[in-house]
Amino acid sequence: MRYGLAFFPTEYAIAPAELARVAEERGFESLFFTEHTHIPASRATPYPAGGELPREYSHTYDPFVALMSAAAATTTLSIGTAISLVVEHDPIVLAKTVATLDQLSGGRFLFGVGAGWNVEEMNNHGTDERRRFALLAERVKAMRAIWTDDEASFHGELVDFDRIWSWPKPVQRPGPPVILGGQGPKVLERVVDYADEWLPMHFDPLKLQARIAELQQLAEEAERGPIPVTFWSLTAEPAPPESYSQAGIHRVLFLLPTVARDEALAWIDTLAAKLPH
Repeated sequence: MRYGLAFFPTEYAIAPAELARVAEERGFESLFFTEHTHIPASRATPYPAGGELPREYSHTYDPFVALMSAAAATTTLSIGTAISLVVEHDPIVLAKTVATLDQLSGGRFLFGVGAGWNVEEMNNHGTDERRRFALLAERVKAMRAIWTDDEASFHGELVDFDRIWSWPKPVQRPGPPVILGGQGPKVLERVVDYADEWLPMHFDPLKLQARIAELQQLAEEAERGPIPVTFWSLTAEPAPPESYSQAGIHRVLFLLPTVARDEALAWIDTLAAKLPH
């Protein structure tokens, strides 16, 4: 079982480089950073968890810059986005950013992606929220073409470009693992269509066991091998390792509070002491 941390990196919290170094020293396999380019001040879209939107949502660093800082401070720690809002990026530019990060980190990048929930935020980027899942799929597929082909082209309904040259290519071939976040009724079909892993959230890993089994059935029908599942735990209390493995989970992420250095280190040490070694 692999254990990782998820985090909203901000200017008032523990620095990305120190957090990454400590995570690696404490035996964590991975560190994932969230993404929001901005938060619209209108706040028309309600926070999915209810109540007021936490401060860190509008204060997050650019995850790719912050992850490069984390990669430079470590040697074995996997670094990732959880999640990158691909529908708010130009796919040609984002493909280069991802490939550069994967190159400079020595092939340690994990590309968590999603379509997002904040309607005004994606609208500000010119994204129609009604088409965001189709746009996400085409942008990921277009980026895969850029990563793998010396002369890449893509012709979809929402993404279209003729032959281009774009380097660097990622160290990981055919590209960094694409980990699709989401809980909706069609997410499993989307994972099978264009992702390498699924990233669901829940309090109890065994509550996802039936959906994970459904995912593997869909993968088999599509003549794919088993699809790994990264579980975002909504509690800081780890379940027994056998609960994760029984559900079909291979990686667990725990959300570190957006707090300053000393409090963050204490939180990490407490969690690390509860995990199997």
